Amino acid sequence: MSEKADLLSGADAEFVEFKEAFKGLSEAQMSEVWCGTWSARDIAAHISGWHREMIPVLERITRGEKPIPDGVSYENVDAWNDKLAAAKKSWATADIFREMDASHADFKRAAAAVPDDRVARGKTAHRIVDLNGRHHYQVHRDDIAAWRKSRGI
Repeated sequence: MSEKADLLSGADAEFVEFKEAFKGLSEAQMSEVWCGTWSARDIAAHISGWHREMIPVLERITRGEKPIPDGVSYENVDAWNDKLAAAKKSWATADIFREMDASHADFKRAAAAVPDDRVARGKTAHRIVDLNGRHHYQVHRDDIAAWRKSRGI
């Protein structure tokens, strides 16, 4: 299996596990702030936000262009996280989850289009796909699981 195929299949598997972490939560539980200033629904919103933010980056890599346009910086990850979560504050929870599913699929399509040699370990595309895919899902799945355990949910 190619490195890219491994990343994409790993992202799919972790995405399923990530979504399982939300199962059975009520609307009140989904909206309860427990992760700094975030709720479970905010975590889902920021995941889809990162998908949408990284799709054009992957498309630029696919075309052989510089991944990040001049004047854009992702160095302040916390500010981006807050911005991406805040963008969906007024959304219904069901809409956030529909968008998260759609953005995951679109992110995977963009990643699949990147030439295999650009997705080798150590390459920018590899980091983008891994950090915004399976790794991101694992981190937040674990966060939600720990919160659920602490609350007996």
